[in-house]
Amino acid sequence: MWQAQVFTLYPEVFPGPLSKGLYGKAMSKKLWDLKVVNIRDAAEDKHKTVDDTPYGGGSGMLLKADVLAKSLDQNRIEGKILYLSPKGKKFDQSYAKKLATAKSLSLICGHFEGVDERVLSTRNIEEVSIGDYVLSGGETAAYVVIDSVLRLLPGVLGNDNSKIEETFENGLLEYPQYTKPQIWEEKSVPDVLLSGDHSKIKDWRLSQSEAITRDRRPDLWEKYKKN
Repeated sequence: MWQAQVFTLYPEVFPGPLSKGLYGKAMSKKLWDLKVVNIRDAAEDKHKTVDDTPYGGGSGMLLKADVLAKSLDQNRIEGKILYLSPKGKKFDQSYAKKLATAKSLSLICGHFEGVDERVLSTRNIEEVSIGDYVLSGGETAAYVVIDSVLRLLPGVLGNDNSKIEETFENGLLEYPQYTKPQIWEEKSVPDVLLSGDHSKIKDWRLSQSEAITRDRRPDLWEKYKKN
């Protein structure tokens, strides 16, 4: 069973959508498990203080190293500890695959202006970013990471073969897809998809993926050409 552990100041937002649909069924089948840790429980003063002003000045507050470290130490499990941060290493499909092969994963949801740098270095925490933008907190980023890993676990998706042709699996964006009705608002499904010729369909889908990737993601296109 794969286990995700989330450290957060807002434990009530979990499991949220992760308890619905295929992921909820997979959890009930014990294919994965989620543990949520309230960082505030590790604070020792009567006000349960978890943050303070940064040394050297500056706006905002930082999560205190002593509180966060205590929370981590009291709830240590096997596997990587990731801090969801806009200045972290980019999270992508290949990274998700690596995490899916591990037994467990811990995620720290930051707030305010971040966390004290000392806890990151002393607890061997890796910073990871889901994109070049800033969120109000790490909870939504944690959903993204867990979601992307869960769908890679054996038995979670109804059809594991569907993962093979998805966006990013072969370095390309996915081709366009169509379903019934055959004609909708005077627009018809491409003839090749109705031909029954699987070889032609495969070639069409590849050409479409290449064209879309070249147009929308030049960075991925350059990597694809090199490989």
